[in-house]
Amino acid sequence: MSVGRAILRVIVGALFIGHGTQKLFGWFGGSGPDETAETMEKLELRPPKAHAIAAGAAEAAGGAMLATGALTPVASTVLSSVMITAIRKVHGKNGAWNTSGGYEYNAVLLAALFALTAEGPGSYSVDGRLSPRLRGPALAVGQLAVAYAGSRLATSDLVNAAPPETVVPDITGDRAPAPERVPVAA
Repeated sequence: MSVGRAILRVIVGALFIGHGTQKLFGWFGGSGPDETAETMEKLELRPPKAHAIAAGAAEAAGGAMLATGALTPVASTVLSSVMITAIRKVHGKNGAWNTSGGYEYNAVLLAALFALTAEGPGSYSVDGRLSPRLRGPALAVGQLAVAYAGSRLATSDLVNAAPPETVVPDITGDRAPAPERVPVAA
């Protein structure tokens, strides 16, 4: 069973690394940070560049942690948060099936992340060598709860408020006339 978990971790982790580096650097045919920021702007995630970099970094770093089996519950939480956000902001409205732009692929990844946290990453992992008891269904449920809360917080109106309107000062040197003073009756 450890071999199966190792294969699952390495494949899913490597795909997340690739997906994250598409966002961060434009590698593997990706859009890079500027185009990813444009997508984040369309999703009303502000500031868009920060969201683009955060999503890419979460996927790349979380994928690396998952692939090596290092701090698997933390990696699963970070990656689950990104997948939950993708479902909430992009795929959920399209239904389940990927053929319609739905969330089926995201759901499969969430299930794999849940399983790796619940059952542990296996003995062929950093966690398996250092902390083999860092696993369990309760930890996996907690990981999903924290991931959902993180997704909601990162996409909340508190974080994503529209930027304030910028007031451009008059730099021509023209001054508006002073307002007329009205005498005050005593």
